[in-house]
Amino acid sequence: MHAMRVGQFTDSYLPIINGVSIFIQVFNRTLTKLGHEPHVFTFGHTRRVDSESNIHRSPGVPLGHSGYYVGPTYTRHAWSIAQTMDVLHVHHPFVAGSLAARLSRRLNKPLIFTNHTRYDYYSRHYLPILPARASLGLLGIWMRHFARRCDLIIAVSPSAHSMLASLGVDAPIEIIPNGIDLDQFTHAKPLPRSSLGLPPDAVVLMYVGRIGSEKNLLGLLDAFARVCTAAPGVVLAIVGDGPQAAAVRARVAALNLSARVHFLGMRPNAEVPSLLKAADVFVTASYTEGHPMTIIEALAAGRPVLAYDVPGIHETITDGENGLLAPVGAEALAERIRRIASDAGLRTRLSDGAQRSASQFSMDITARRVLDHYERLIRERNQPQRHKDTK
Repeated sequence: MHAMRVGQFTDSYLPIINGVSIFIQVFNRTLTKLGHEPHVFTFGHTRRVDSESNIHRSPGVPLGHSGYYVGPTYTRHAWSIAQTMDVLHVHHPFVAGSLAARLSRRLNKPLIFTNHTRYDYYSRHYLPILPARASLGLLGIWMRHFARRCDLIIAVSPSAHSMLASLGVDAPIEIIPNGIDLDQFTHAKPLPRSSLGLPPDAVVLMYVGRIGSEKNLLGLLDAFARVCTAAPGVVLAIVGDGPQAAAVRARVAALNLSARVHFLGMRPNAEVPSLLKAADVFVTASYTEGHPMTIIEALAAGRPVLAYDVPGIHETITDGENGLLAPVGAEALAERIRRIASDAGLRTRLSDGAQRSASQFSMDITARRVLDHYERLIRERNQPQRHKDTK
């Protein structure tokens, strides 16, 4: 396999911490280790001094508190570097996707899109002024248009593949699950609970991620409130930040849970393995996932997962083996919290299962599968009969 210059195009990148930005960072480290040269093209934080090489930032306008930035185009310097890429890999189909597609057509370079996100669910949260059918209709029109310009779409889970099919996308699609640096989580040492303000003998449930409406933290609090009286030794730790943080804090106060819910704030990504190791269980009430990085990180840290039995999660969590799955609803999730909080043997058994199941999510596996597709698409692009005049 010859060395490739790989362009990663994204509407959100570090210091904004989300699943996509973390995936790109770890993926690029693995590409570099394997002898390739990745570059990131993004908007915003133009004054940031990046610790990584080849991060090309262009001015952009923030989209509220979403962590995403938009701009009309990349800087002249970024464009000049982007034109030297062997393959163009898009992680958002909108602004980054449009710019990369234009470059792909101009240079006859392969265009790959990884669909990380359940955009069908997100459209309900972030386009509330439109009826659900209208927002899905607009999303479908855009996704079909964009997909026709792609040589390959990577779906991170079967549910992500199903979403694309439901929107009428008929481009070539491969299912390649997200990967992580397993060693970083397997060998981490737990942070002392005293340094986090957590009771040393409590059963600690931990949520790590964005605090946005699509993550349903308010629903998680409703479930947690139902078990507090019967399970006095259980606490909930919330790691992260986001646009709904104030509303979540207000709900904690309204439910009189301030002594039982600990807000640990936004933490450096390097701390996440040790944070997870300080917990007993990872918990989420989200129902909008593609293939959540935080869940596979929890498994790699040996922490069982409590979650709803929904697409994007039930492909990774097997009820009774590496976590517990509940039908959507606060009482059902509360019942699982009661079970796992009261049964140390169950926690141990599920923790062992979590560690075993994480082995399939090595970034080395993910990166090598993606690299095989890069190589194939480059070969096909170099054959004149394979040129797509319609792109």
